[in-house]
Amino acid sequence: MSLESVKAHFKQWERDVDVMEFDSSSATVEQAAETIGVAPARIAKTLSFRGSEEKAILVVAAGDAKIDNKKFRHQFGFKARMLSPEEVLEQTGHAIGGVCPFGLNNELEVYLDVSMQRFETLYPACGSSNSAIELTKDELFKYSFAKEWIDVCKGWGEDEEQAEVSQQIEV
Repeated sequence: MSLESVKAHFKQWERDVDVMEFDSSSATVEQAAETIGVAPARIAKTLSFRGSEEKAILVVAAGDAKIDNKKFRHQFGFKARMLSPEEVLEQTGHAIGGVCPFGLNNELEVYLDVSMQRFETLYPACGSSNSAIELTKDELFKYSFAKEWIDVCKGWGEDEEQAEVSQQIEV
């Protein structure tokens, strides 16, 4: 059902037909990168955290980025605490491996990390462990109804040259 909610979400922009479904798993950054044939950094992973109230917040970041607790606390004013798999499903409507900022169960605040801005296109999941869509960073912002670009990650871009070469090879 989650994949269908994402396709319904994209239908308003006639992008539902652009959702890719794979025979193999794309549940992890590494699996998605291998399945799609791109550098892991270009996978837009969606992380879910406990918000300041009952609702979760979603942070979408590049596949090679990790949450920096100090930056997170400075941005949001509370400690980064990830949701349990059950809470993720309840809040987003998507199971771990297919979590994305589209077709959500609840209206959640979505933030995009600057780690993704170095790429023309990225590949977020589409509600299942074997789906994705290629979006520009501007489309990702628009379709996810993101609040803003933020800087809460570390460790990204450490292998920048390899990611750039991979992107050039695909074009």
